[in-house]
Amino acid sequence: MDYVPAKPLVIGHRGASGYRPEHTLESYRLAVRQGADYIEPDLVSTRDGVLVARHENEISQTTDVAVHPEFAGRRTTKIIDGAEVSGWFTEDFTLHELRTLRAVERLPRVRPQNTLFDGRFTVPTFQEILDLASAEERRLGRPVGVYPETKYPSHFASIGLALEEPLVRTLYRNGFADRADHILIQSFEASSLTRIHTMTDIRLIHLFEEPPADLGAIASYAYGIGPDKDLLVDDPRLVRRAHEAGLAVHAWTIRAENQFLPPVFRIGDDPGWRGDVTSEYEYFLDMGVDGFFTDHPDTAVAAVNAVRRHRVPATVG
Repeated sequence: MDYVPAKPLVIGHRGASGYRPEHTLESYRLAVRQGADYIEPDLVSTRDGVLVARHENEISQTTDVAVHPEFAGRRTTKIIDGAEVSGWFTEDFTLHELRTLRAVERLPRVRPQNTLFDGRFTVPTFQEILDLASAEERRLGRPVGVYPETKYPSHFASIGLALEEPLVRTLYRNGFADRADHILIQSFEASSLTRIHTMTDIRLIHLFEEPPADLGAIASYAYGIGPDKDLLVDDPRLVRRAHEAGLAVHAWTIRAENQFLPPVFRIGDDPGWRGDVTSEYEYFLDMGVDGFFTDHPDTAVAAVNAVRRHRVPATVG
């Protein structure tokens, strides 16, 4: 099978979002410098059809839009992925307007140190992220992969701003077109992935919050699956079954703070204190995962390297 990587992949979840406001060039840059194999932008669209990186298309928690009086009238309520959401949405802003906003820390109570960077960084375009990865590749002399997600693709298609075509077009323009490239495209929506599958040979990852029903069917269009890590805890055999179907397994998301760790790996009672995240990495590495998304890439790199040193015998002579 060709899905098994030389080593488990470390995927910088929204960059190094444990250390910098997520989905900023500085967060991605730090993830690369901490050793991440891939950086992960969630892609949404502006009103003028430009792909930008935000975890949600609603941006009140990740930008300072609420303090811009000129945009007060843009606040609205929409149905997104079946839920009613109120706020400001990227599809109601041109790129030029979005550029007047600044990123803020999404979890200020958990990561107060990250709020020191509030207001310093802009919302990056997908092209800028690809440019950063290319520049870091040249600087470091190693591949730097990019792992974009189509975010709420059905919603964007319904308003005439489908994500798939501009995503593939941007990748082609940058020389990415096949399985050998250091690009992985992910989505929770099978319809988005199957559409992309007709456009490119770039590898695809199907994300899951619930147990996947038919791994064989998924393997017909995807290179791998991205399960919520809790699914693997509930069903450790999922990794083996996925591998038997020819699918890689990239678990999400590992974070160092106690509140995101299982009780057995927590240290102390403070939910924002950093726990024994190394043991959680080791747990999933022992399970056989092929990679994981992490907010703290440096801790993941250290854990992967430690496990590899332990498992690979030293050569003599």
